[in-house]
Amino acid sequence: MKVLTRYLLRAHVGPLIFAFVALTGVILINTLARSLADLAGKGLPVRIFLEFFVLSLPANIALTLPMSVLVAVLYAFSQMAAENEITALRASGVDLRRIVLPLLLVASVIAGVMVWFNNEVLPAANFRWRILMTDIGQTSPLLALQPQIINSVTTGDGSQFYIQATEIDEAGSRLYDVAIYDVSSPNKTRTIYADSGRMLRSADGADFMLTLYDGSIREMQGNDPEAFQRITFKQQILRMPGVRQTLERSEDSGRRTDRDMPASMMRDTIAALRVQLANLEANKNKPIPPSAGVPEQMEVQGRLLPYAEARIQGVKREIRRYQVEIQKKYSIAAATLVFVLVGVPLALRFPRGGLGMVIAASLTIFSVYYVGLIGGEALADQGLMPPWMAMWLTNGIFGTLGLLGVWRMGREQATTRGGGWRLPSWLRVSLRRRSHRRAEGTA
Repeated sequence: MKVLTRYLLRAHVGPLIFAFVALTGVILINTLARSLADLAGKGLPVRIFLEFFVLSLPANIALTLPMSVLVAVLYAFSQMAAENEITALRASGVDLRRIVLPLLLVASVIAGVMVWFNNEVLPAANFRWRILMTDIGQTSPLLALQPQIINSVTTGDGSQFYIQATEIDEAGSRLYDVAIYDVSSPNKTRTIYADSGRMLRSADGADFMLTLYDGSIREMQGNDPEAFQRITFKQQILRMPGVRQTLERSEDSGRRTDRDMPASMMRDTIAALRVQLANLEANKNKPIPPSAGVPEQMEVQGRLLPYAEARIQGVKREIRRYQVEIQKKYSIAAATLVFVLVGVPLALRFPRGGLGMVIAASLTIFSVYYVGLIGGEALADQGLMPPWMAMWLTNGIFGTLGLLGVWRMGREQATTRGGGWRLPSWLRVSLRRRSHRRAEGTA
């Protein structure tokens, strides 16, 4: 058995590495494509792009490693079945259920590493990635303004401007035929037109100064045409506070979300929320004085609740959200074991499926698993299902199917045909009896 075990493990190493690299690369490219608009036009150095990729890797690995295990199991066993190696093992008296044990042992090791990875590496990478993207979002370098397109500029106080110029002289920091759209206020529309302008920075380098020449300012409050104003000017200075010319890195501090916390930190947060919940429930029947300035009712998940009850429901929802995230860290790691149990009998059932079967089965299983995980998370957040059940239900279903498939492996005869699933014996007997009765009635 030692020789067979080594052979099985070697047969899985190549497909595992290939699937892991390919799947991680595809997801990384997709991540870059979705974030390209936030990264482009910022004048960022190459090291920032490299940091972006490195910090994106842990979130991708948490998904691609279990899927790679599934792909490797499907490919290795389908190849062994197609080349009649499984038939030879059966003829030699080898119980096929025993060859699953070494794979489960290796999958257990991978799952243990993933528990540590999801609990330590992933939260730290998510936290640093979020800070990096926040810093990039606040960067609007002057020389990154492009002519004849609308350039977005976000100030330090959250104001939003869109700048368009027909021509930009980067050497002299001059703009020609300028249009500026100020969309900072939802109740006021302001548009500035100017013949030309000059880009400068304030003395302390904290603000973006735009000196405009020969133009007009058009403002309108809401949708009231009577509130329209038009002001002409010879020279106007527009100050945009807190606009960074280059990327400035923030300190690694700030409030962490559930995706940024290890399990121990989330448990401490849950304990503090339970104390807060106990205080709210103890005081929910006390009248709230009008001087507190709080509403009598609040909407929670489409329902109007009294203010005290709404706060209680909000704390409960936050507790459930942290509990879901804790369970998710372990359930995704355990998926490596589940996929081994599912993959082995599925590959032996379709030995002639080839690479097409491997790809189709992998995508189908992982898609169903991922949808179940997301759906369970939504149900748990709404309080319709306990968090532990929501995160482990999909593992339980696939694991049960996998155990049934492994149990049947020792009872079925080998075949090199690419057949489908056989009918249960009780159903075949029932159909056979009905067929005999019909034949006797006809006679």
